[in-house]
Amino acid sequence: MTTFDTAPSDTAPSDTALSTTSGQADALSAAIGKQLHMPLPEVRATVEEERMHRKVQLAATFRMFSKAGLDEGVAGHVTARDPEFTDSYWVNPFGMHFSLVKQSDLVRVDHSGQVVEGDRAVNGAAVAIHCAVHAARPDVVAAAHAHGPYGKTLSSLPMSIEPLTQDACAFYDDVGVFNDYSGVVLDAEEGRRIGAALGDHKAVILRNHGMLTVGETVESAAWWFLTLERTAQCQLMAYAAGTPIKIGHDAAVQTRGQVGFELAGWFQFQPIWQRISKDNPDIWD
Repeated sequence: MTTFDTAPSDTAPSDTALSTTSGQADALSAAIGKQLHMPLPEVRATVEEERMHRKVQLAATFRMFSKAGLDEGVAGHVTARDPEFTDSYWVNPFGMHFSLVKQSDLVRVDHSGQVVEGDRAVNGAAVAIHCAVHAARPDVVAAAHAHGPYGKTLSSLPMSIEPLTQDACAFYDDVGVFNDYSGVVLDAEEGRRIGAALGDHKAVILRNHGMLTVGETVESAAWWFLTLERTAQCQLMAYAAGTPIKIGHDAAVQTRGQVGFELAGWFQFQPIWQRISKDNPDIWD
């Protein structure tokens, strides 16, 4: 059994100690009898600190998307719910390259899509889709959408994400499908139907369009999108090479419980954050 000890860490103020027993020997044999430390999400003292955290993580997400080849012209948007004005969302300015986005560039729009903070235009599709998704899912802090080549390709095929790999199991029975493509999403009603197709899942395939992911943190939403794009890539490669062997239902469910929960999504983003924040200190500007 693994337990979390919330006593202060002696390695970093934001760490939480992780202690183990012999039951974890198969995975953490070297750690038996020792106290280890791993980062966990912080609870910030003020709403201003939480707002800045979400905006900086949002800027880091755009930098990551750019490095991962998930930028294509003006397409793509990621939103983060404001921690104080919870019916409004921070989003990237329309037409700004992902690799240049800083926290100060972000624009806040209200639930109706009106800009309430900032002076830059926003993508109409971002308003139509994200406002509806956030309204449908009050548990969601962030939603991510970009036109990745593999997500777009898979969205054009009569399939969803299949349990072909361990990483794919994070999405096992946890992906909605929106089948009603009718052009660029600019209508609020279509946004609401996308929110309904998402349901309580962490991702939705927008048929003939791409993919969208959500999370209870900016970090988890960002990670789910990156790994979903790569999962789509692996699935397409597997079918191009032959007839893939699927993971069985019970094993897929078990694996989803190991790699597909919210904290796992947040944690998987941390190495990316370490690199992005080191290489791109201007995200705080």
